[in-house]
Amino acid sequence: MPTSEHGPGPVPGDDAAYARPEGQSGPFEPVSSPAPPRGPRAPAPTPGQQAAFGRPDSVSGSFAGDRPPAPQRRTPPPPPEAVLRAFSPTPGASGLQDPPGGRPGRRRTASGPWWKADAPTDPWRDPASASSLGPPAVYDEEEPQAGPVVVDGAGRRRVRLRDLSVRLSALGLLAVLLVAAVGGGVGWYLARTAGETPLHRSTQLSEVTAGVDRKPGSVADIAARVLPAVVSIEVRVGQSGDTGSGVVVDGKNGYIVTNNHVISAAAGVDGAEIRAVFSDGSGSPARIVGRDPASDVAVIKVEKPGLVTASLGNSDKLVVGDPVVAIGSPLGLAGTVTSGIVSALHRPVRLSGEGSDTNAVINAVQTDAPINPGNSGGALVDGTGAVIGINTAMLAATGSGSAGGATGLGFAIPINTVRAIAEELISDGKAVHATLGVNTRSVTDGTRDGALVLNVEPNGPGAKAGIREQDVIIAVDDKEVGSSEELQVAVDAHKPGDTITLEVVRNGSSTKVQATLATA
Repeated sequence: MPTSEHGPGPVPGDDAAYARPEGQSGPFEPVSSPAPPRGPRAPAPTPGQQAAFGRPDSVSGSFAGDRPPAPQRRTPPPPPEAVLRAFSPTPGASGLQDPPGGRPGRRRTASGPWWKADAPTDPWRDPASASSLGPPAVYDEEEPQAGPVVVDGAGRRRVRLRDLSVRLSALGLLAVLLVAAVGGGVGWYLARTAGETPLHRSTQLSEVTAGVDRKPGSVADIAARVLPAVVSIEVRVGQSGDTGSGVVVDGKNGYIVTNNHVISAAAGVDGAEIRAVFSDGSGSPARIVGRDPASDVAVIKVEKPGLVTASLGNSDKLVVGDPVVAIGSPLGLAGTVTSGIVSALHRPVRLSGEGSDTNAVINAVQTDAPINPGNSGGALVDGTGAVIGINTAMLAATGSGSAGGATGLGFAIPINTVRAIAEELISDGKAVHATLGVNTRSVTDGTRDGALVLNVEPNGPGAKAGIREQDVIIAVDDKEVGSSEELQVAVDAHKPGDTITLEVVRNGSSTKVQATLATA
């Protein structure tokens, strides 16, 4: 019944719809048709929906009766009677049935391995018993083993010391002490009675095997043949002194070639001494025959007959890579031999010996054979033992002095140059050189190198050829000149009176001129 805001009861205005007709009592009379549903109605189906989902006109009631019935579940057959007797519970009892014989099993006690007395029921006998977490299992302790020999858990036998008897322990201790006493006594006796071997006795050691066969041309063979012809030169001036090397070029007359910077300090100095020391250790005073500061070559003479003369080779036949051996007295160590190869040829090197009047540019043979102070004037020989150069300089890392030299960069004067200069010095005491009469320095414009003319000697060969200051000489006899040193080497290769052709660059254009060399 609808309610109002004042509580249950008829709602005003609805009395006519829900009031009992007058004159009637008791229950309502059955109606022939149910009252129409209240509220909104569903819309009528469309013809398409009716055709798709509507009931066919020929069918009434529920679905058609020709539908297959639902499959029937199969009922399992009853268990055999023997199974029922064996596993069915006893009427009126809980848990499993009694064991065969009808005698119920006794209740397990606390000594059982699975069930304890504090458990409400035996879970192995009563599946309906409650589960609970009890204390950890407790196993029976291992039975003690008697005797000193017992078996451990791994099955191994061991001795238990606590079970050993006092007599057995004492017996073992006495046995150990007896063995120790006997061993110590024997050792003491042997140490007292054994005699020591003699400290000195005659003996003979094994002999040395035959030496290595040294083939001809080896460094050892070359050194053995050349060392007698190389000498050490000692120079003393007042309280100071210096050492160098030299090569005997004429043993019959006692002529020795060396560097000018080795003996120049003693030239013209009263009381100065020059001494040549030979490979056999003997020595002899030496005199200066002649020296040439322009080539750093000098010749001294000793009065000693029977000197071994060095064999001179041909430096023009050298090629880069030829083996060479340097022999001299570096740092005063006479008879020092080093080896290497020819690492470069025709290397223009300017020499300016410290404390010497040497001012030369040599067309040097470059070698990686170690050359140190004291090697100067010594021999640089080829694979045949012939002298092909006179060791002269090492490249100093600082640019001056003899200390701080670069490793593997040594220079020697070619023996062909030394031979010509030495012959002039022995004959006349001086050497003659050609000159162009100009002073130059090395320059480059980034693409081409040359020698810039700084000044021209009046009436000299250069001035007569028309060379002017600020000209750049770039070639001599069609051979390129890339520096001032190369120009000096090219001119020095000629004799005074020779005519050479010079290529000169002036104001951006080059021209060729001819100059006749004069005596320096």
